[in-house]
Formats: sequence, C-alpha cells, structure tokens
Amino acid sequence: MPHAPMQAVTANSGMRMPSWYDVMSLDEISSVEDEAGMNMSMMQINELIRNEIDAGIPADRIVVGGFSQGAVLSLFTVLQSEHRLAGLVVLSGYLPVRDRLVPRITNASKHVPVFQAHGTADEIIPYQYGEMISEVLKKNGFDAVFKAYQHMDHSTCNDEIHDMQQFLAKQIPEQN
Repeated sequence: MPHAPMQAVTANSGMRMPSWYDVMSLDEISSVEDEAGMNMSMMQINELIRNEIDAGIPADRIVVGGFSQGAVLSLFTVLQSEHRLAGLVVLSGYLPVRDRLVPRITNASKHVPVFQAHGTADEIIPYQYGEMISEVLKKNGFDAVFKAYQHMDHSTCNDEIHDMQQFLAKQIPEQN
C-alpha cells in the first residue's frame, strides 16, 4: 500500500507530515487547493496502477482508496482514470477542485463501483462534504454506496471497516 510522502503542509504551520498535496486551510477546504500537488500524486498512483496491470493484474481486480487526504486523492485519480477498476473506496474525504474535476470524469470511471463512508461528527472534513461527494457521484451515474456512521469523528470504526470489507469481497471475489 502506498503512503503519502513527507512534505510541508501550510495548514499545519508548514510542518512536515505525510501528505499527498499541500492543504492550505482546513476551514475553507475548497477555497484554494493544491491542484498541481494533486496532479503530481495522481501521476504516482497511476504509475502504480500501470505497474500492476503490466505485471498481469487485470484492472478489474484493482481497487484504489484511502482515508482523508488519501480518499481525496483516490477520488481525484479514479474519476479521471482510463481504467475500469474494481472499485473506489472513499473514507472521510471531500471532492477536490470540483468545478474542474467534474467535467473531467471519464466514461471508464463511471463503471467503477464506489464505497464511500463518513462520520457524522467529523470536525476535520465535515459530514456535508461527504454528502456532496455522494450527490455528485449519483448525478453523474456512478454505482455508489454512501454510508454514514453516527457520532464517528475523523476516524474509522469497526462497522465502517466491516462494511468496507464486504464491499471489497464483492468487488474482488476470491479466485480458485
């Protein structure tokens, strides 16, 4: 599983932390976004996907997903993907650069099943940002499931992990 590289994050007073792209502010997530950083990270994820396909793993057995910033990058990458992947997992994320991303949604990505989950008590990425993703995905014809977890903050819980495992088992069934 890939991990975000260490880099300075503006919203964290410039301190270095694992980050796929710079976060300018947690108050206004969509006001100023590091689209260049997202594009650089998307290229890295696409390279990982290509490497797996080149190694003989069919695209329909590859799932891309993440939590928080990883969820955002996963959404950003898969919506623009040329591959019909097995699935997309978005845990506690938001829709980045939405005015520019939605027009770039590919036909291949519309066939990728989506599992999306968000805590109703998330104070880092508010629950309504999760609802926004769900609305955009449904409006654009995605097969998307959105699960809300009552009282869950910006974290995961056993129910969410269980639901995600069920999604993954359905999307990538065991092969004999």
